[in-house]
Amino acid sequence: MKAASVKDLKEELSYRTDQELIQVILRLSRFKKENKELLTYLLFDAVDEDTYIDKVKALLDEMFLSLNTGLTYRMKKGVRKILREAKKYARYSGSKETEVAILIHFCRLMRETDSSILRSKVMRDLMERQIVLIKTRISTLHEDLQYDFEQELNMIEI
Repeated sequence: MKAASVKDLKEELSYRTDQELIQVILRLSRFKKENKELLTYLLFDAVDEDTYIDKVKALLDEMFLSLNTGLTYRMKKGVRKILREAKKYARYSGSKETEVAILIHFCRLMRETDSSILRSKVMRDLMERQIVLIKTRISTLHEDLQYDFEQELNMIEI
């Protein structure tokens, strides 16, 4: 079965009543955790982006504290999982500023958490790729924001 295009979905949703839309959204939220998380962001967190960024940063702090640094394999796996979570929360926002702030925080945590993380070439390469991505995203922002984010980035760059 082929999924409908966004245009078709938008057109069909325009014909529905408010009550029907509520039922569709609630039913959609039951199927995937990500749908619920996105809906939570849209309903509760989208109005105050700074608070949302702080919540995500706190979550990343927590995840890095619980990171298993004893075994290199587990450490690499845990860091990649944390990065996936960070990118998922940045994607919910859709804002380049939010994405840059979250990724800079991720890189700062990687640098500060444990020195053994950056001894691994795989982890150094992962961090370098994130820094390149951050620089690319920064270049699309307003000049004032570019300056602020570049200052933060210079503090953590390898």
